Amino acid sequence: MRHAIDHRKLRRNPSHRKALLRNLMNSLVRAERIETTVAKAKEIRRLADRLITLGKRATMHARRQVFSMLSDKKTTEKIFSGLAGRFAERAGGYTRIVRTGFRMGDGAEMAILEYLPAEEKKAGAKKTKKKRAATGKGKAPAPPAGKKEAGRAKTGKQEEKAPRKRAAKKDKGEEKNP
Repeated sequence: MRHAIDHRKLRRNPSHRKALLRNLMNSLVRAERIETTVAKAKEIRRLADRLITLGKRATMHARRQVFSMLSDKKTTEKIFSGLAGRFAERAGGYTRIVRTGFRMGDGAEMAILEYLPAEEKKAGAKKTKKKRAATGKGKAPAPPAGKKEAGRAKTGKQEEKAPRKRAAKKDKGEEKNP
């Protein structure tokens, strides 16, 4: 059992794993979308969300922490100038993992890891259920009197189809026994 295991080892020694994750995080920040295996994507998601959280703090200490994780000035600046502002109102869950299938060579399950797009607030946003109930618009309108007749007509059509199916079965049965 995997109780109290902190992270995935990804079958690499610690220095190789650290370099791999650093390179993938830099690629994710630059392109905002990468394709990798599901295990790597799940591991990078933890770190990528932490980068955004640090970027939202916008302190010198946070900037140094991000730089120590990325080791690249351009991507560090992109975190603080662009990505952190995009998620200013969001309280977590900045990335999304979309599974894409299996790799041809070794059959590893692949996924796309990407930062979510900016949320746009619409002027005519949908009303909440409470507001609809208060205005009376949330209730379904009463069915018109003609609905019952339409329901009977459908039943009649179903009854008409049933003998046709039986006739078709009889025809098939007659073909089997000439």
